[in-house]
Amino acid sequence: MQVNITFRGIESTESLKNHVKERVEHIEKYFDRAIETHAVLSLERYLHNADITIYAGPYVLRGRVKSEDMYKSIDEAIDKIEKQLKRYKGRIRANQHRAVPETTAAFKVRSDVLEMPGEEPEETAEEWTEGPKIVTSDEVMAKTMSVDEAVMQMELADHDFFVFTNAKTALVNVLYHRKDGHLGLLEVAPSPATADKAKKAQDLRA
Repeated sequence: MQVNITFRGIESTESLKNHVKERVEHIEKYFDRAIETHAVLSLERYLHNADITIYAGPYVLRGRVKSEDMYKSIDEAIDKIEKQLKRYKGRIRANQHRAVPETTAAFKVRSDVLEMPGEEPEETAEEWTEGPKIVTSDEVMAKTMSVDEAVMQMELADHDFFVFTNAKTALVNVLYHRKDGHLGLLEVAPSPATADKAKKAQDLRA
């Protein structure tokens, strides 16, 4: 088991390191292969943020919690991951050693968090002539899978949305959480030019 811990804005202590390792060891029983864990412990204003990610074969599990105490945040983040594991443990164990086929199409998806204008009177429109600023940016690989698999992957990774290629339709899909508690699914149809280009490429391979 490999555990990497990063401290941001908070003192690095052996006590916190050991607490993370002990809690991760507690859920290691769900896996029959070595797992890798990345934990980021940070202080945001007065809140202690624990962001814990576990990599197990083709799956990524994530728990993120903010509270007034770092030990509490770590415990609750691990509890979230364990809850996900209990729900999907059968499928995770069955697919841990599954190799991703080389023919599986995957592409990069960039996700940006944009700063929104404030509501203070002194913030005028002139200050926003250049548009919203990018606060954070991240890139993930969107892979080909079924809708059922995408739902599981999104829940395990604790994401609000999930981009993938639908194995049934070969179209890009976006899965997301709706405000009413249900899940929404968007399907992106290719433009006529893109579809025509893909057809020509397919004809050349035939």
